[in-house]
Amino acid sequence: MISVERLAILVGVAGLIPFLAGVIGLLLMQEHAGWLISWFHIYSAGILAFMAGVYWPVAMQLENRCYPLSPVVTLVISQVIFLVGGLALLLPLEWRAPVYPVAYIALCLIDVRWLYNYWPLWYRRLRVWLTAVVVLCQMAVTGWLLLQH
Repeated sequence: MISVERLAILVGVAGLIPFLAGVIGLLLMQEHAGWLISWFHIYSAGILAFMAGVYWPVAMQLENRCYPLSPVVTLVISQVIFLVGGLALLLPLEWRAPVYPVAYIALCLIDVRWLYNYWPLWYRRLRVWLTAVVVLCQMAVTGWLLLQH
């Protein structure tokens, strides 16, 4: 049987593939930049929604809580991250691009700072590493967009 840690690492690394493929695709297939960037941002929003959903079961742990956030604050964070990711898709491209790196950094900071005692050390390290790769991909796409205008 595979351990939770190994499974989380496997799923986390697999989740990076579309981000990396988006950046590589943008560099190799610039004629398809429009739909590549759209799908890149849709995937970004989807992953933000998935990560925000993690806070629902965290908030439901009313007994033996080992983190400083109240259940209401945890649920609000979940909904704000979800809405930011989804509503950013409605913004013009120039405004949309910087939203995602900021949202991913905010989500990571919540995990490693406010939920420090909740998540195991290996998960916090994984979150920082995965977030760093995602933010670099986001910045690469944003940089490409800036160079085109």
